[in-house]
Amino acid sequence: MGMEHEIKLALPAGQVQAAMQWFVARTGVAGRPVKLVNIYFDTPQLALAASKSALRLRQTPDGWLQTFKTMGNAKQGLHSRHEWEMPVAGAKLEIDTLLRTCDDPAAEEALRQAAPALIELFRTNFTRTVWHVEADGSEIEAAIDQGDVLAEVGGETRRAPISEIELELKSGDQAALHALATELGQHIAGLVPDDVSKAQRGYQLRAG
Repeated sequence: MGMEHEIKLALPAGQVQAAMQWFVARTGVAGRPVKLVNIYFDTPQLALAASKSALRLRQTPDGWLQTFKTMGNAKQGLHSRHEWEMPVAGAKLEIDTLLRTCDDPAAEEALRQAAPALIELFRTNFTRTVWHVEADGSEIEAAIDQGDVLAEVGGETRRAPISEIELELKSGDQAALHALATELGQHIAGLVPDDVSKAQRGYQLRAG
């Protein structure tokens, strides 16, 4: 388990190229685009959402991962939350493994209660372009995410766009995250902090 600290910034569609170019200039490398398919699960009564947690399967070029997160706190775009993540054999949750690893009693109990009734709720399909940025002795993973949230409701597919920058602290000081976000804001017009996670956006889309 880790505590995840990241700043999320809503990126206007017209500024995506400018942001890409800025990261290339800042790091000296072209970003690596990776297609990610994410399937989010909950009970029909949304028990996990009620317990402030989220459960997903992610297909990456290296295979499938399952991730269980507490919603944690989000303030001015800075998200802090507990996260448990591990590889799985395929497009199928391995709940027992998660339960064994989860060391937060409340989150573990919520998952145990929800497990028998889990269904697929929505998907987030996006392309993530990643750079590794060094700032003030800290390591930050910077990503531009472009894609869609998709939810099947009553036979129709609802869709909402994803366009955002995520800055995740890998090592070092949180102050470096804020400094990098400020630096970006000075070069990319229209960037604003975003306190809504992709999971929350999926729940909102499903609720209509």
